[in-house]
Amino acid sequence: QVQLVESGGGLVQPGGSLRLSCTASGFPFSSYAMGWSIQAPGKERELFAVITSTGGSTRYADSVKGRFTISRDNAKNTVYLQMNSLKPEDTALYYCVKSRSSKITSGPDYWGQGTQVTVSS
Repeated sequence: QVQLVESGGGLVQPGGSLRLSCTASGFPFSSYAMGWSIQAPGKERELFAVITSTGGSTRYADSVKGRFTISRDNAKNTVYLQMNSLKPEDTALYYCVKSRSSKITSGPDYWGQGTQVTVSS
């Protein structure tokens, strides 16, 4: 059974940083691309950061490019999201995502429960 458990969310001031973690189980983690998805209030869920199974390639939405960094540790079955220069509009539920294959373009098939990130002064 696929399980994705996020942690690291919370309240942060504008301009601050947070690091999210997602620990995965129930599948061969190192064989699948992983990602992070966001759902802001009143908006649809959007996949904004993905990383290949080996960690050798990443892709970001324009809204987070240069501020967020996705990485993974296959030995720990964990994917990370380092978020810097946070803005109030980054406030949302952040979901860890498992992709359908090792490739960035394969699309998601499982989501975690989400962790709340709130950016406010």
